[in-house]
Amino acid sequence: MIILASASPRRRELLEQIGCKFIFEPSSAKEVKHGLPAEVVKENALLKAKQIAAKHQDTWVIGADTVVVLGKEIYGKPIDAADAGTMLKKLSGKVHQVYTGIALVYNDKIWQAFSTTEVEMADLSQKEIERYTATGEPLDKAGSYAVQGKSAIFIKKIDGSYSNVVGLPLHQLYELCKRAGCKLIE
Repeated sequence: MIILASASPRRRELLEQIGCKFIFEPSSAKEVKHGLPAEVVKENALLKAKQIAAKHQDTWVIGADTVVVLGKEIYGKPIDAADAGTMLKKLSGKVHQVYTGIALVYNDKIWQAFSTTEVEMADLSQKEIERYTATGEPLDKAGSYAVQGKSAIFIKKIDGSYSNVVGLPLHQLYELCKRAGCKLIE
């Protein structure tokens, strides 16, 4: 059995898309906020997976964490619409990175990886930002946008894993599962 330690509907959709049989159980692990982006996402993914794995013996648990990085600034999910607008204004017209850490836990064994994707966002007017934030879509997304949603029209270029930007780098997860002996797909 596989458990996805996440409340993210996007991560669930990605696993369903590839035919993975899993259940989901959201984690309430306290997340790390500071450090190098790759270390932050790997640590948070591990905290989430370990919290759920502690309740389930002989079960594969997948944890994931995604952040958006511009320069030295790390952006998670916005606090509210105003915070989302501020993030989008900073990302507007710039190339930024999306980091996702993944952790696979089985009993006391741990496998980890992370993925980085470069994303170029178009120049956004204040009106476009306000219209988009008013939809509510950015409120539960790292960096305040959903590449697979309404904000797809704002994305000029993606260099790297698309599924990473959505929230779960499927190829990296597949390779991690193969290394660990976990059957991600039947």
